[in-house]
Amino acid sequence: MTQTIQDIYQIVLNGEINNVVDAVQKAIDEEISPDEILNNGLIAAMKEVGRLFEEGEFFVPEMLISAHAMQGGLNLLRPHLVDSGIEPAGKVIMGTVKGDLHDIGKNLVSMMLEGAGYDVIDLGTDVASDTFVEKVKEGADILGLSALLTTTMPSMETTIQALQDAGLRDSVKIIVGGAPVTQEYADEIGADGFAVDASRAAALAQSLLE
Repeated sequence: MTQTIQDIYQIVLNGEINNVVDAVQKAIDEEISPDEILNNGLIAAMKEVGRLFEEGEFFVPEMLISAHAMQGGLNLLRPHLVDSGIEPAGKVIMGTVKGDLHDIGKNLVSMMLEGAGYDVIDLGTDVASDTFVEKVKEGADILGLSALLTTTMPSMETTIQALQDAGLRDSVKIIVGGAPVTQEYADEIGADGFAVDASRAAALAQSLLE
């Protein structure tokens, strides 16, 4: 691993938002391949962030700061990835369900998935089931549904049923999450997976697509 890639890794791990763009630009200027910058710099750092979070050494604020740093580097790198023909790991549609305006958890999951190499389409909050259906029609590997309120959790089931009615249920893997959501509830409504936190969501996505 070159020193420049090591620098990117450390900068993302430390959440140095102001330094990440310069470091990624330096790697591009040194003609390091976009693939190496992505996998050995940005993605490797976010995997370590996830590990540290699971072990209790990082908390949500540290995770968010690292994820923001990663996004800054990724935004600069993205055109170079496209030009070199590197395909994303998969396409993920994310949204907080109808009636729910909470987005911190969803945003963190979106950033962790981006950090794992996925193309993420974030529909925001208070998303109606028919909006999810229309977006899945355009093509997606995974649909992520988030809810923070017990009163909005039934919207997850409504969305899954709407996909079933539209004949799209088998075309996409559905993952659910949020503070009140459990594995039991995910099983009950027919979701494919449940992630207890953002760091595990990326690993879950990968396991479902394998």
